[in-house]
Amino acid sequence: MLKTVTQALFSSGLELPKWTAVGNEASDYETRQYEPAKWASTGVACARDWDTAVSTGFMRLFNYIQGNNDKKLKIEMTAPVTTYVTPGAGPSCESTITVSFFVPPEQQADPPKPSENNICIEERAQTTVYVRSFGGFTNAAKNQEQLLQLSESLKRDGKLFDENVYYTAGYDSPFKLFNRHNEVWLIAQN
Repeated sequence: MLKTVTQALFSSGLELPKWTAVGNEASDYETRQYEPAKWASTGVACARDWDTAVSTGFMRLFNYIQGNNDKKLKIEMTAPVTTYVTPGAGPSCESTITVSFFVPPEQQADPPKPSENNICIEERAQTTVYVRSFGGFTNAAKNQEQLLQLSESLKRDGKLFDENVYYTAGYDSPFKLFNRHNEVWLIAQN
């Protein structure tokens, strides 16, 4: 029940991927296990301007859900919009950002094929992530600050996680001004 209420508050009624809360004593982060699901994804190289890279990826995917697909089907918007970030090897190297939209449940079995070759349908396996939530508008610096806090909390608690990649998750329209919900995710390791 709490999960359903929380998901409804975050998403403004949009479809969300299914997840289960995993037991966790910490008050400054959550542990979630996401079920396997399909996502529409596009990769964007990003040297320094995270906002532009995310906007580019978002627009590609928005065009896909507006009918730029083999079925000319309009697909409902979902939440969250995630970015999977693989940092570059050095300070001047480009990071790779994969922007993704969750494919709604009614299209999970057979999602429309993207018309553009820079979009793919990705099948994410079951994944456990550590999640830190925060409000307001987000940007690269704010994400980094939240990731650092999450990382420090996980190390404090002896949790193992992939230190090479991370996700950001945004739940709100850019036009929503108040009570915004954002997250950073680190992938749990056993």
